[in-house]
Amino acid sequence: MKLLLTSGGVTNPSIRAALVRMLGKPVEECHALCVPTAQWGHPMCGPSSVRGFVAAGPGSPHLSGLGWASLGVLELTALPTVGAERWVPWVRAADVLLVDGGDATYLCHWLRESGLADLLDTLPDTVWVGVSAGSMVMAPRIGQYFVEWPSAPDDRTLGVVDFAIFPHLDLFPTNTMADAERWAAGLDVPAYVIDEQTALAVVDGTVEVVSEGRWARLGG
Repeated sequence: MKLLLTSGGVTNPSIRAALVRMLGKPVEECHALCVPTAQWGHPMCGPSSVRGFVAAGPGSPHLSGLGWASLGVLELTALPTVGAERWVPWVRAADVLLVDGGDATYLCHWLRESGLADLLDTLPDTVWVGVSAGSMVMAPRIGQYFVEWPSAPDDRTLGVVDFAIFPHLDLFPTNTMADAERWAAGLDVPAYVIDEQTALAVVDGTVEVVSEGRWARLGG
């Protein structure tokens, strides 16, 4: 699987160009599945924010609103009850998975419970576009700083990549570079700090920073 790990989505021409390279064809020819699951695990999210994402509303111009050939919804919490024989073909038919933010530990839990986590290695041509928690979930850990789901056993996530991600640099008062440095000091893995104009493109284990904004690599 190819990964485009972002803080705020496809927010500038450089990130969009990286996405098109990974897809191998224009966005307008690609079929996308929206994964809103992480939102249910975060206290600041709910029905209205999920609706805006899956309906490509005004608040989602940089992810579901990019002009895809088609949009579908893949709700991970439902997958265990419908059977893999139904949902696996949906995933295999998609060009891209659009994975929204929320709580990364909640998303990680349902990626594993649904079985989708086990399928990722069999999707070499599929692109995973993550926003915030949808990107952070690929890391080995997210740090307690970002755990909002009360049932999370710890801060561990999938470990598909070997680095952690601190998103939304300078977007919120608690997401300054000083906050990121304190967060990174409590981790045992290297980390990238990224703002809304930055993405990490990961193909075959190689990481490319795509940015028209501000970012830093800490540790390691």
